[in-house]
Amino acid sequence: MQQIPLVTGEYYHIYNKSIAGYQIFNGEKEFLRMIEVLRLSRSVDATIPLSQLMKLETPKILRRKASLEEEENIVRILAYCLMPTHLHLILQQKQESGISKFMSRIQNSYARFFNLRHVRKGPLWQGRFKRIWIENDLHLLHETRYVHLNPVTAYLVEDPAAWPHSSYGEYLTTNPSKESFCEFRDLIDMKPSFYRKFVLSDKENQRARAKAKRKAL
Repeated sequence: MQQIPLVTGEYYHIYNKSIAGYQIFNGEKEFLRMIEVLRLSRSVDATIPLSQLMKLETPKILRRKASLEEEENIVRILAYCLMPTHLHLILQQKQESGISKFMSRIQNSYARFFNLRHVRKGPLWQGRFKRIWIENDLHLLHETRYVHLNPVTAYLVEDPAAWPHSSYGEYLTTNPSKESFCEFRDLIDMKPSFYRKFVLSDKENQRARAKAKRKAL
């Protein structure tokens, strides 16, 4: 089936799974590694290998980390959620082929890290990533809710705020930390308390839809 085109300026829900349902995030270090890969891979000019950016702490590398934040990015990250076997991202494509380049960077970088860490060879991801075109602002709002509810839908937690490996915490604060990198505030103008109610209002419905989908397979 032909996938929808990735158009510069448009927004997409991007997702991909591990090969054969393999658990690719095992513990805090691996979740944090991917989150850092997401943050650093946005840059137009990511010429220094990510492994060096995250490992070396010399003044030169620290300056390079800072400059990455100031450069124009190939994608804009609005939301993310990492699950044990897959990931969800909401991205805006900022440059031609930006999403494809970004996904190639993060998937290849994390696969190299994971295979080295687990003394493993071979592919880690289930082929090419999937995408859903986000048609308007309301659709965007609903897609962020779907993404943030994923760990609840999978019964990993009862409250999405208890899952630290997503951008949900950024949506619940008016004072983002230095580690925050999701850019959504100009598009989703909703108080954190209202956004929390909006997300939790669909908790049981999303679980029910997921259950029905599994039965239909």
